[in-house]
Amino acid sequence: MGLFTRTPKNLPDYWIKYASLFKESPSKDFNDLIFVVLDTETTGFSFEDDRILSIGAVKIKKETISVQEVFDIYLAQEKFNKETVHVHGLLKNGQRECISEALALEKFLDYVGNAIIVAHHAGFDMGMLNTALERNGLPKLKNTVLDTGVIYKKTLIKSYLVQPKSNYTLDELAEKFSISRKDRHTALGDAYITAVAFLKIISRLKEKKNFSLKYLLR
Repeated sequence: MGLFTRTPKNLPDYWIKYASLFKESPSKDFNDLIFVVLDTETTGFSFEDDRILSIGAVKIKKETISVQEVFDIYLAQEKFNKETVHVHGLLKNGQRECISEALALEKFLDYVGNAIIVAHHAGFDMGMLNTALERNGLPKLKNTVLDTGVIYKKTLIKSYLVQPKSNYTLDELAEKFSISRKDRHTALGDAYITAVAFLKIISRLKEKKNFSLKYLLR
């Protein structure tokens, strides 16, 4: 834990409200689960040295993307890395409305609640978010996390002739499932592509008799 991590006694009300949502176990009925599919755009790949520039997310309820519940925020840039601008297109003094990292985290916790988080190569996004939480004196996220890069491989048929790759990019999944990449490399655009890929993967895996959240997490 970081030097400035708050003790349980002085955690803010919004964190206490978020944490209280995990007192009850999630439903065992897969159709009752709520998923938040997210992506972050960042100044680089270092959890400690780089910063989140934007967070995009969509909710999935009953295998449908809830277009009324989109999360799309931009953070004020305390750090600027011109080397990554060509990827995300976010300039330090752009015209978008930006908020502080602390407020962005508060809004995100309110949005995500106790939903199952889904992301592509989730370790990176979770690492950036948890490091930002720690930087603001807060504990790590408590949500269960699914990685589309991992569960996609459960749909592949293994044989001696064809072996799955160790990693599949989001572009590869978009091509595989014929998903438009129009808004690729925006946080919300990548979250939407990941959400569609997730639904495609789920539709294939649900044919398996042992399909469940537990099966996806194995």
